[in-house]
Amino acid sequence: MRPELTGTRAAVGRAAVLAVDVGNRKTDLALVAADGSLIAALRGPTASHQAAGLERGLDRLVDLALAAARAGEMPADARPLSAGANEARRALVAPLAQVGSFCLAGADTPRDIGRLTRAIGRRGLAADIAVLNDTDGALRAGSAAGWGVVLVCGEGFNCLGVHPDGRTIRLPALGEISGDWGGGHGLGKAALAAALRGRDGRGPRTALEAAVPAHFGLRRPLDVTYAIYGARLAERRLGELAPVVFAIARAGDAEARRIADRLADELAGAAVATIRRLRLVRAPVPVVLSGGVFRTDDDDFHARLHERIRARVPRAEVARLGVPPVVGAALLGLDRLAAPPSAGDRLRTELTDARIAPSV
Repeated sequence: MRPELTGTRAAVGRAAVLAVDVGNRKTDLALVAADGSLIAALRGPTASHQAAGLERGLDRLVDLALAAARAGEMPADARPLSAGANEARRALVAPLAQVGSFCLAGADTPRDIGRLTRAIGRRGLAADIAVLNDTDGALRAGSAAGWGVVLVCGEGFNCLGVHPDGRTIRLPALGEISGDWGGGHGLGKAALAAALRGRDGRGPRTALEAAVPAHFGLRRPLDVTYAIYGARLAERRLGELAPVVFAIARAGDAEARRIADRLADELAGAAVATIRRLRLVRAPVPVVLSGGVFRTDDDDFHARLHERIRARVPRAEVARLGVPPVVGAALLGLDRLAAPPSAGDRLRTELTDARIAPSV
């Protein structure tokens, strides 16, 4: 049974919504009142079960939630309860919010969602828990109509489409085993491969030969390969090379441009395929672009992506997400409480990047 909507947080001693957006590199968390006003918002390290591990990630989530509660001067009865020496089982005495809306990278399958829902529920952060994928939050944040297509491109890549009647199309987003290529990590792997092949003669020469190792403080592309192979450098750090690829592409390097073009084509292909499956090719479909990769100022990349989508879906409305994705998580929480539209309007005004403070 869902809790009833209450007019003020003072009446229940807790927030209406605990909104969480978890990516592979960071976590944004907000506490929101029933009228859509922002109580507190913080940004911390990733709480992803894939990047940090399930229990460690949840410990980070609890810490961030408690820090937000302190910042918002919420009641002291929402304090941690330590289960003996086993900090991984830490829970709260009282929920911080009526609804917890968790939009998580890596919540890709029903099994993932069930496991995460149970684990988060044990921590007692909210009375009512909803676990979704990060694409759900990004689409809700970016489409005022609540339907359309979202492309999330950060460390990895995902795509979600929602029809006006509620039908959904969702990519598996399980990496190469589900036919995916892209994201910052895909760009980084391609950049390292191009650098190696250019250096040893298997491929065209490229400025990536110097730029890729230099990013990691190394001399040769092969040094990067050996560092990863010898576990001195985590392979996931290849995702850091995305800005390097775009910068070198803008400078006119053909191989870097080829990699950036490939990503634009992959993203456009996913959006168009999803729109076709939704039978919305002739509709003015919102296409929301969310994730760190889309923050690049490589105009050629953006132009190619937009052109490839509009060539097949002429009325597509392609735009980068203009608010933090955690706004979508909060809106989904307010939806769950049947909050009035005015609450969502107020939330969009108050929950901005400038209001999300770094955790300490």
